[in-house]
Amino acid sequence: MEKRDMRRVLIASLVGSSIEWFDYFLYGTVAALVFNTMFFVSEDPSIGLILAYASFALSFFIRPLGGVIFSHIGDKIGRKKTLVLTLSLMGIATFGMGLLPTYYAIGIWAPILLITLRLIQGLGIGGEWGGAMLLAVEYAPKEKRGFFGSVPQMGVTIGMVLGTFALSIMTLLPEEAFMSWGWRVPFLLSSLLVLFGLWIRKGIEETPSFREVKAKGSIPKVPVVDTFKYHWREVLIAIGAKVVETAPFYIFGTFVVSYATQHVGHSSNEVLMAVMVATIITTILIPIMGRLSDKVGRKPLYVYGTVAMGLYAFPYFWLLHQGSNLMMFIATIVGLGIIWSPITAVLGTMFSEIFSAEVRYTGISLGYQIGAALAGGTAPLIATALLLKFNNSYVPVALYIIFTAGVSLLAIWAVRDRRDQHLDDITAVPAEKTTIGNKEFS
Repeated sequence: MEKRDMRRVLIASLVGSSIEWFDYFLYGTVAALVFNTMFFVSEDPSIGLILAYASFALSFFIRPLGGVIFSHIGDKIGRKKTLVLTLSLMGIATFGMGLLPTYYAIGIWAPILLITLRLIQGLGIGGEWGGAMLLAVEYAPKEKRGFFGSVPQMGVTIGMVLGTFALSIMTLLPEEAFMSWGWRVPFLLSSLLVLFGLWIRKGIEETPSFREVKAKGSIPKVPVVDTFKYHWREVLIAIGAKVVETAPFYIFGTFVVSYATQHVGHSSNEVLMAVMVATIITTILIPIMGRLSDKVGRKPLYVYGTVAMGLYAFPYFWLLHQGSNLMMFIATIVGLGIIWSPITAVLGTMFSEIFSAEVRYTGISLGYQIGAALAGGTAPLIATALLLKFNNSYVPVALYIIFTAGVSLLAIWAVRDRRDQHLDDITAVPAEKTTIGNKEFS
């Protein structure tokens, strides 16, 4: 494959992923700034915030369903067509959010329609990530697979930067203007990004791995059945490994917006700026960590990041509570910008290397999306509930971060590195023949 075509593949996987996550994180931030008072109206502001975060969490629980639906399509008819469907679905839902009347205009229908569109978003993102990841990984030369697999992961932080930047500009408006129409602008402009994403994906061929599976006639009738039959342990590994990548991320990037403004005294614009700077730094570090994983392996980098995440839980909140903008910036940059980057950089490649091509889309999507549902969307909700339960003490929230690190370390202890193995050589082995310990999972 020519370098020009390879660059197009990487851009296609990155752009689509960035757009999806731009839409997704836009909701997460606006939930804490607007939806808690304009859609989920309550006499107690804390209850309104919890309801807003609950709507944020709801879509995470439908993401596995989106993963099953679209990964079934991806393993049956191809990665490319599936990616067009997921991007279109996500774009329509996000644009619709920008047009929704508030609770004060249509009453209870406002949160109902918002939640409906949020669930549609969840379906789209449930299938998008796996397709974008495989588009990069299955085209990658073996010696560059870690780097290629890290590129779509950059879409998470690029999308977050775009969303945070857009809202930072809008929050410069007078509060009345922002609450009335300013918050809607980024949602509506997302339609332009979607059109660009669909255009860039035009002309991309199916991945070599899928074409080989199709040529062999080994496409499974029901991929999800074969996944649970032959790869159920790998699905559990992926779910557990996802926990430390997703829960602290949403605490550092979403929960902190409300926490630092309500309990520490920072302005929302200051916190959003810190998050944006941190995500720019991690966006730069992700491909560097991906390249490093091609030399030292995925697991060592993942373990390093996970251990560091657990150790950083209490220092993070201590830094936040120093009361200065500098300390708040340092806290956010270290957690979200530095410690998190090696974990997310290798995650997708590591997942791709434990599933066979016949069910790879389904396998990585299930592991990723179930893990996200259990630990990602619930993280801001759990953190907020812990604050209410323990008189605004951050200690339980820090312990929760440590717990997520422990879960993920336990999940990947038996995984062996496969950076020297060709993806097409990874075959499905009946689960009853798979052992743990020194033996690798197949």
